[in-house]
Amino acid sequence: MTQTVTPPETKTALITGASRGLGAALAEALAPTHHIVAVARTTGALEELDDRIKAKGGSATLAPMDITVPEAMATLCRGIHDRWGGLDLWMHPAIHAAPLSPAHFIDPKDWDKSIAVNATATALLITYVAPLLGDAGQAVFFDDPRAGEKFFGAYGATKAAQIALARSWAAETPRTGPRVQVLAPRPMPTATRARFFPGEDRSALTHPAEEAERLLAQI
Repeated sequence: MTQTVTPPETKTALITGASRGLGAALAEALAPTHHIVAVARTTGALEELDDRIKAKGGSATLAPMDITVPEAMATLCRGIHDRWGGLDLWMHPAIHAAPLSPAHFIDPKDWDKSIAVNATATALLITYVAPLLGDAGQAVFFDDPRAGEKFFGAYGATKAAQIALARSWAAETPRTGPRVQVLAPRPMPTATRARFFPGEDRSALTHPAEEAERLLAQI
């Protein structure tokens, strides 16, 4: 991880899937009040995010890692524990958007990657991050209810699995913490949405920065 000095009183937020789109917008919006631990696979995009966070007077720790690698996530969470003792907030917009396809033509590789990123990695991260959040932290997931829609088989099914995990965790922790929420973002002109709706009028969509502010007001 690429680390920066963090004032001891600063809250800490882990964002998995922070390099672009909603994840990057959330990181920037939180930067004035939180030290950001930004996780994504794309180093260049994380470095650009870091520049924008620093321009706002904030600080970030960059973690160019693949959330599907258990050893990497264990190292990440151990590092967070050793440096800060825990987390105040975890936001998980990370997602794999498999190509749209009829159910009977889903590529096995696309299916396996969708399961690995959207479901398996989420389940593993919950087990690793929960102790860092303790009873006072918050975890936030982001719904996109495509399950059952035509051509969304791989994405819809595995995204639904991710949100089902989050909702179960939320149902289990109202008395013990952490607080777990599932929020519903408005349509945004992200790269993921462009893959799903390539001819769409993007001017009618909500900018990720605006949507990040709206969502953060709900936590």
